[in-house]
Amino acid sequence: MSTPTKTASLPAASARGQLFRLAIVGAASLKGKEVAEMLNERNFPAIDVRLLDDDESIGQLEATGDEINFIQSVRSEQFTHVDFTFFASDAECARKNWKRARDAGSAIIDLSGGLEEEAGVQVRSLWVERERGEIWQPDLQPAPVVAAHPASISLALLLLRARKAGAIRTAAATVFEPASEQGQKGMDELHQQTVNLLSFQALPKDVFDVQIAFNMVARYGAKSERSLHSLESTIRRHYHKIAGSDAMNLALMTLQAPVFHGHSLAVYLEMEQAADREKLSTALAGDHITVVRTDEDLQPNNVNTAGQANILVASKSDTERAGGVWLWATVDNLRVAAITAVECAESMIATRPLGKVQ
Repeated sequence: MSTPTKTASLPAASARGQLFRLAIVGAASLKGKEVAEMLNERNFPAIDVRLLDDDESIGQLEATGDEINFIQSVRSEQFTHVDFTFFASDAECARKNWKRARDAGSAIIDLSGGLEEEAGVQVRSLWVERERGEIWQPDLQPAPVVAAHPASISLALLLLRARKAGAIRTAAATVFEPASEQGQKGMDELHQQTVNLLSFQALPKDVFDVQIAFNMVARYGAKSERSLHSLESTIRRHYHKIAGSDAMNLALMTLQAPVFHGHSLAVYLEMEQAADREKLSTALAGDHITVVRTDEDLQPNNVNTAGQANILVASKSDTERAGGVWLWATVDNLRVAAITAVECAESMIATRPLGKVQ
């Protein structure tokens, strides 16, 4: 099994005296909490982290490193002198408030996907950029950056490395979506549906508009604000944007799984030559990917991947096709989303003016 890569810290900026003010919009959300934790883990050189959210969360206490802060309302003055703003709430909140942050001079990192259609926006994953050997050239006044979808990052890394083991004729993937991608409300609905089914009560369907407890579906109900079709389009679009113009075309299907956390991916590769699993495992292993052998205890699943920064992957040959190989991968969706967002901010430090904190 390859060794998991530890999350690196970023001492360079603080070593030269730069400290930054940050804001997290959607600080009470699952992604917002994960971003706050990741900033602390990576020793991001922050002198102040402002926690912002909607009316339901105002006054709530949240930990940021060793400090306890109150969540405050999202107002224009909250962005004054803020260097980096993370939008970790829903897409509507990001679209409503991002120009306030931009006009105050803040660099913007969007985890909601709501800003993807704005002019000049880039979808980024530094994991994939490093894999491709790309060097990002920041603008002095950069447009918002959208953190790539965790499933897109996983697919891009897996396919970029797999082709080092040999030419790939066909690639197809099924992505199993966790409830946490719908935020706390999605988690609560899955939990309540499970409880109500076991007690023979009516099911709440405000988020998914369909039963997802003890069930797997290919589409949500008509009243759901989101759809699996749009999610599938986002994953495919982000995959092509980060994997590059020479990326493999990918057949893709997305299903809602009855799990709280973690993306699971079943990926089928049809190699042009007979599949060599050992060679493929060697090609896949490395930064951000842990290849698991069949005789090892740490098999890829939603439990084992929780809290890990790496993608867990196991492979097996297809018994009917000589060139066929299956990959089974799991990844902590919230953690990878937070790492992606914080790494984007780290890479944008060069765009911030040198000098003392205002």
